[in-house]
Amino acid sequence: MNSAKAVQKSPSLLTTNLVFIGRSLRHSLRNVESLLMAILLPIFLMLLFTYVFGGAIDTTGQYVTYVVPGIILLCAGFGSSSTAIDVATDMTNGIIDRFRTMPIRAVSVVTGHVVASVARNMLATCIVIGVALLLGFQPEAGLSDWLFALGLVVLFILTYTWLFAAIGLVTGSPAAAGGYGFVLLFLPYLSSAFVPTNTMPSWLQGFANHQPITPVIEALRALLIGGPIGNNGWIALLWCAGILLLSLIWCAVAFRMRAGRR
Repeated sequence: MNSAKAVQKSPSLLTTNLVFIGRSLRHSLRNVESLLMAILLPIFLMLLFTYVFGGAIDTTGQYVTYVVPGIILLCAGFGSSSTAIDVATDMTNGIIDRFRTMPIRAVSVVTGHVVASVARNMLATCIVIGVALLLGFQPEAGLSDWLFALGLVVLFILTYTWLFAAIGLVTGSPAAAGGYGFVLLFLPYLSSAFVPTNTMPSWLQGFANHQPITPVIEALRALLIGGPIGNNGWIALLWCAGILLLSLIWCAVAFRMRAGRR
């Protein structure tokens, strides 16, 4: 009898992704400081704008209701930014080369970071909304509005996270990834997150009205506190879908260039 030759079977893509998602989630639980900062910083900013600047901006005392949609996206941005650092760390510490020697798709390490970041961000977003309710946030959304708003937030977080993952892939170090990614965190300040864009200088209004953050914020604001959503809903979806697609392509190309096809 001929002896049967053992054949090593590669794990499925789903199994590989689940393993790397679990790895990233365990890293998140160990990095308590990063998780706390992703939650506490947006809360501190909400307290700052509500109690320090809010009286000057809105004398009715309802500024917290206006500012919450912007704080939600700010929270998503801060939480997603750590993905760039995590991905850059894996790309520079040699572990990707080790993964390439195994019968797995090493690109799944990026997917693991993205999914774990989305989970962390959703937890942080729920906590931020809970604190906002304690501060006097008064949403008028029905069930369908909440579901649409939740879907939009998830899409925005997914988009931002893949974009930060791409930044982590193309930078040479975790420090550089954090620096380049930090630039994106300024976009909410140049939008309608904290003040209406018509109060800005005319030369800034054009950018504020046509950058991707503003329609997402205005759509969330209309869904959560009432008012016409207008064109903001589909414009926000188009912005997110377009950036997400470009980020996925960027990640795929950048990973092949740095780590090979696997």
